[in-house]
Amino acid sequence: MRRWMIGLSLLLLLTASNCLWAEDSGAATPPAKAPITTWVPEAAKAPASSFDVKAATDAYLAEIPPDRRATSDAYFEGGYWLMLWDFLYGAAVMLLLLATGISARMRDWAERFTRFKPLQTFLYFLQFTLVVALLEFPLTVYEGFFREHQYGLATQTFGPWMGDLGKGLLVSIILGGLLVMLLVGIVRRLGRTWWVWGATATVAFFAFVLIIGPVFIAPLFNKYKKLEDPKIRESILSMARANGIPASEVYEVDASRQSTRISANVSGFLGTERITLNDNLLRRCSPAEIQAVMGHEMGHYVLNHGYKGLTYLGLVIVLGFAWLDWSLNKSLARWSAAWKLRGLTDLAVFPLAVLLFSVFGFVMTPVLNTIIRVHEFEADMYGLNAAREPDAEAEVDLKLGEYRKLDPGPVEEFLFFDHPSGRTRITAAMRWKKEHLAALAPPAATPVPAAPAAPASH
Repeated sequence: MRRWMIGLSLLLLLTASNCLWAEDSGAATPPAKAPITTWVPEAAKAPASSFDVKAATDAYLAEIPPDRRATSDAYFEGGYWLMLWDFLYGAAVMLLLLATGISARMRDWAERFTRFKPLQTFLYFLQFTLVVALLEFPLTVYEGFFREHQYGLATQTFGPWMGDLGKGLLVSIILGGLLVMLLVGIVRRLGRTWWVWGATATVAFFAFVLIIGPVFIAPLFNKYKKLEDPKIRESILSMARANGIPASEVYEVDASRQSTRISANVSGFLGTERITLNDNLLRRCSPAEIQAVMGHEMGHYVLNHGYKGLTYLGLVIVLGFAWLDWSLNKSLARWSAAWKLRGLTDLAVFPLAVLLFSVFGFVMTPVLNTIIRVHEFEADMYGLNAAREPDAEAEVDLKLGEYRKLDPGPVEEFLFFDHPSGRTRITAAMRWKKEHLAALAPPAATPVPAAPAAPASH
């Protein structure tokens, strides 16, 4: 439950779907010049008449040594168990707050402090957030710090990591408090139909955070600057113009201060869009690989995945709030007296609401993963057509395989993957390459006609 709760909160409050923000850790290596070429295995160099998509895909996957494959598989598969333990641990924390009367006491303190109900709500949420953060701190430290360092994916030292955690907590308190005040007000005023309007308000809040996130939230955690390399910048802007993206600048973010992961995005919503790539991408990838990544990210923009994702997520939220209304009423009828809860409008009900909504989110994880995974595959195909760099795409997929299992089974991929697996993505790239080999081949040299012979002199 804890992973679902934190993931939803981050999406709502921090707009951090594809990056982990970082303060200066002093551990980063300055970005070096990107390699000039992209490696292509022999099986991926075959002519169209004999090009074997599976053989080319297998050749790329074979580039990763067995020990590195085992490490990335262990990291990703460990995440399956963490989803379960997060859920169970989070459920235990919520039940602890309810069964011991801690939630009721936090409500009582907020009511004694002020008679102004919105402020009561905020004060309760403040207490709730701090208590939950404290109770879940051991698991947070293990997952976010020690485990990331164990697998070589993190660069921050503990002090700066704690600084980022504190910033994230503060942002969550402020924005989360606003959302909870809005939802509690809706419950108190609209009675039986609260869940419809609550879902609508939550979706609107998503949109609000998507608008302000790139401009006002992300810079709290990372430093953004205009990309200086003119060759990389102009090639990205040229592709953006060719694909109808109104961008005049490309930004670089110092993600290497926190992580070794490569990333890029075209983020924002309703006019706050910006093209951003992280310094790990610049340091670790060739220009062709950078083009492949940016083609993918531009695909998200051109295909309106931000708007579509918000729509699909809105439908899920409506279902979630309908479930929440039904399950809350059932639960209150049975346990309200034991937990000193006064009814649906009681602030002390909040841990129960979080628990029940987390149950819904845990069950819906494959559905949410599928929504995202389909969008990611669509962006892959768009990126292949925009950048025309299938081999570079394959090399990027191998780099992403440092922390994503490259070759899962189909059921495993459906249940746990919010992006296509490495094999799925490389297969798509090699299939695209096979069908475009004639267009990708350099044009044959045109014979230069011989100069006319000079007339003989007499």
